Amino acid sequence: MKYLSILLALAMSLSLSAKKEKQTTIDMLTSKGRIVLRLYNETPQHRDNFVKLAKEGYFNDLLFHRVIEDFMIQGGDPNSRDAAPGALLGEGDPGYTLPAEIHLPTLHHKRGALAAAREGDQTNPERRSSGSQFYIVWGKTFTREEIDKIAAHVERTTGYIMPEELKKYYMHHGGTPHLDGAYTVFGEIVKGIEVVNAIQQVATDRNDRPLEDIKILSAKVK
Repeated sequence: MKYLSILLALAMSLSLSAKKEKQTTIDMLTSKGRIVLRLYNETPQHRDNFVKLAKEGYFNDLLFHRVIEDFMIQGGDPNSRDAAPGALLGEGDPGYTLPAEIHLPTLHHKRGALAAAREGDQTNPERRSSGSQFYIVWGKTFTREEIDKIAAHVERTTGYIMPEELKKYYMHHGGTPHLDGAYTVFGEIVKGIEVVNAIQQVATDRNDRPLEDIKILSAKVK
């Protein structure tokens, strides 16, 4: 019986551990196709906030209002719902910000990373995140010379020293390394990277808003 009790206790411990480590996924249907996002447990405040907003239907019918080829696609501005063509967007939020949850080098700006938009350092030195605006990284690959220059810039501005292995990753797989240390990465795409690729190539106006509205039709917690 004692041996059985030990086994039961071990099984319960493993079960609780697995439950604790379970990662939340978001099924985001867009007018260009479906994107599935995994949210990181290492960034609990951003994870829980994104889940809350998704459950409330906050993202439904919002636009990817800012799209830059070879860089990223950005959404989550509540003012983009039913916005007039050509209207300047990007200032909307739910009325609050989130504390930065930056974990480098583990959570970095690789292609497909989900990260929080924010106000600039001059008005936001704590690098607090927007309560709702997010971006998904596309980026590009880099030469050795380019990544070394970027790493030096990141170190000057954030104090973060980019490991050699991460430099090699950006050289071969791509991303937006110049944002490391300055913005919170809180998830990644697990399905639908081709949708991001399609969106990041659309024609945009001088404010980077797509000429054709790209909508988030729904965002559901799986």
